[in-house]
Amino acid sequence: MTALRLLNSIHAPHHKNTAGKPIADMPLPSVVKISMSQNIGAPCRPLVSVGDAVKIGTVIGDSDAFLSVPVHASLSGTVKAIETRRNAAGGDETVVVIVSDGKGEWDDSLTPPVIHSHDDFIKAVRSSGLVGLGGAAFPTWVKQNPGKTIQTLIVNGAECEPYITSDHRTMLEDADNVLDGTLAAARELGADSIFLAIEENKPDAILLYRELIRKRQLTGISVFTLKARYPKGAERVLIEEITGKPCPAGVLPASLGIIVGNVSSLAFLGHYLKDGRPLVTRTVTVDGDAIAEPKNVRLPIGTSLRDAALFCGGYTGEVRKILMGGPMMGRAVYSDELSILKNNNAILFFTEKEAALPAASACIRCGRCHKACPFDLYPMLLTEAVDRKDIESLKGLDVMQCMECGSCSYVCPAHRPLAFSHKLGKILVKEAADS
Repeated sequence: MTALRLLNSIHAPHHKNTAGKPIADMPLPSVVKISMSQNIGAPCRPLVSVGDAVKIGTVIGDSDAFLSVPVHASLSGTVKAIETRRNAAGGDETVVVIVSDGKGEWDDSLTPPVIHSHDDFIKAVRSSGLVGLGGAAFPTWVKQNPGKTIQTLIVNGAECEPYITSDHRTMLEDADNVLDGTLAAARELGADSIFLAIEENKPDAILLYRELIRKRQLTGISVFTLKARYPKGAERVLIEEITGKPCPAGVLPASLGIIVGNVSSLAFLGHYLKDGRPLVTRTVTVDGDAIAEPKNVRLPIGTSLRDAALFCGGYTGEVRKILMGGPMMGRAVYSDELSILKNNNAILFFTEKEAALPAASACIRCGRCHKACPFDLYPMLLTEAVDRKDIESLKGLDVMQCMECGSCSYVCPAHRPLAFSHKLGKILVKEAADS
């Protein structure tokens, strides 16, 4: 099947250095610091106290808020502290510190969920602690319960960001659970059409899933091959290219009869429905020129970035930038003492050579930023409107449609931070609406 419409995209160097490296299991660290803010909604409140004994999978945090999921212990051991610290976004978060007892014991109460109804399924998914593992951290139980008719499930295996290969390795090493989780999600949504979207630079995964679909005689599911360009894995881009339905900012995919799920999320779901073990580990790509031995690593949630780096041979030099996620849309963080979150798919460490950004200069009106934008926005005009704090121009230029993919910044010959400017513009519009 070919795309109905190709949106603007760019060719960013792939740097898929770890694509051929199987997932390595990191030995249990001596301590984890598990954030209570693990999803896009409300943070959890700790349900444990200092001195409590916990096992892997014990619920240590939850919330009564609608948009939330529980948090579980990723080590067996003792709760040493409950702390407040600065998070990667600059706000405060509560963390539960667990010191390992070295046993790695699972909570005895964990059993596979018993599902007789859709309500049973939704309760089970919430209990699993699953959020979108592609980076959004949206509670999966909410997405699986849209309250609308869903015709199409899109499984996002694009992984278009440079460096990141954790989804690719999951697709290759856990294919049956990817399919089992996908089929379960589609069944509960009522979707009769499933597209497994994979970029063409992953021919091994494309061939594997086509063969598995044939062997298992599955119907209503097919592999959709995407161009290996950025940002083909963005939800709104995927939806329009696969179905032909535009999905503007503010429009929920469910209102179009579509749900998009990350491939690693669905792989976890396939596991969980069989063993009942909640989300306590994460597979991440650890890479960058400051890392001695780049790897794909499965490690406990709450592991420090430093411990992950040490498992990958340590640093090759002074680390000048750390990214949670990829270089296009990832978040720069201030310390390697921060911890792995559920939605982390990569941790990148760079020296000055790779981290330094060129000095920005004046716009030369070349229009490359417009040609790179998937949604035909005019980044140079948006940036000028931000500088003027011109709210009406920002609204007229559709600043809220910007998904901050960074394509405009990447292609700008003047090295202007266009995407960051658009983020500020969206804040200005929201503040004006609230005033």
